[in-house]
Amino acid sequence: MSTASIEVEVPSSFPAETVFKVFNHFHDIAPKVNPQVFKSIEILEGDGGVGTIRLFTFGDGVPFTSGKFKQDVIDASNFTYNYTFFEGDNLMGILDSINHLVKIVPSADGGCVFKQTVIYNCKGEEKPSAEILNFEKELYEKTYHAIETYAAAHPEAF
Repeated sequence: MSTASIEVEVPSSFPAETVFKVFNHFHDIAPKVNPQVFKSIEILEGDGGVGTIRLFTFGDGVPFTSGKFKQDVIDASNFTYNYTFFEGDNLMGILDSINHLVKIVPSADGGCVFKQTVIYNCKGEEKPSAEILNFEKELYEKTYHAIETYAAAHPEAF
């Protein structure tokens, strides 16, 4: 089994605590700010915490229709959350799973850096193309910026 990965790093002027809170509401915000990518995100099992299984229904802006993921970690004290896609056409027929490892790192200036590592766990030696990996990296960066813009416009919510 082989792997491929991408790294996303986005600096923010918001404190790490705020970014962590906002991204814990990803399932509510992403379909509002980026509906061409995230048509809907719904809970299938669980209460939103660790172990929760969600279904992503993707919009017309991506070449996939759906994917299921399980929330693996939510650690508010270390500003980390991890989740794993384990089913859906977003696995492209060549992946066993996709791990998302998110860490929000406080900055000395009071802001933070949003860091996301995405690991594609391949069934065999075939890996996602460089084109797919670049597309997804850009997608995550654009989505981050859209969510941050939403949070700035709705500070009362966070």
